[in-house]
Amino acid sequence: MQETMMELRTYQDVERAVMEQVETHIVRGRFLQALGAGTFTPAQIREFALQYGYYSRNFPRVLGAAVAAVEPLDRWWVPLVDNLWDEAGRGNPKGLHSRMYRTFLESAAPDVEINDEHVPKYPVGAATKRAVDAFLDYLRSATTLEAMAAVGLGSELFAGLVMGLIGEGLRHPNYNVARKLNVGFWMAHADMHEPRHYQLCRDVLVDFQEPEQLQAIYRAGVTIALSEAAFYDGLYDEMMGK
Repeated sequence: MQETMMELRTYQDVERAVMEQVETHIVRGRFLQALGAGTFTPAQIREFALQYGYYSRNFPRVLGAAVAAVEPLDRWWVPLVDNLWDEAGRGNPKGLHSRMYRTFLESAAPDVEINDEHVPKYPVGAATKRAVDAFLDYLRSATTLEAMAAVGLGSELFAGLVMGLIGEGLRHPNYNVARKLNVGFWMAHADMHEPRHYQLCRDVLVDFQEPEQLQAIYRAGVTIALSEAAFYDGLYDEMMGK
């Protein structure tokens, strides 16, 4: 990849380089631009809610795979398990992220049956499954440093920004005519969860400032970030067919 040949002198350079890709391919991508403009139909928002639910409920698997990929040293696994504990509501069943997501899903797709495990009776689309599989496949062969960078820079660095933009986009009046969408899941992640998750990863990654380490961190981060960009782009195409 051409991007990996850029000069990276500091960890802050890596953060800026990854965020440039995120701005180009996700923030200015077709999905977020259309969502913010209010151009999707209720059927398309319904499809988004159903598909993203699969992505969301598989994130604990991603974190578990990252824990398995890193060395069994506290500095590596604790930030990842802390993130996983958040997914579990930090021990409070009412705070389970799957349960939080259900409140959004029920407001966007009230006609779809959802079981006691918060899983809708609805087929998973190709774009969503590819995104989950790509993350898990990457972590199976990742080094310790790559695994932390994949979660930290490839996801948590910009998750708060992107989830906040999705939450704000879903508040567009065009999407709240027949019923109001519950966007609490999105705004909680934007305001509280994701910035903290990234900081925990960053506290570890910032110690690795050798040129080859910075390149490895960047490659891992941008690989997963661009995979997420492909997810939103593929989901946009699937939504447009609804």
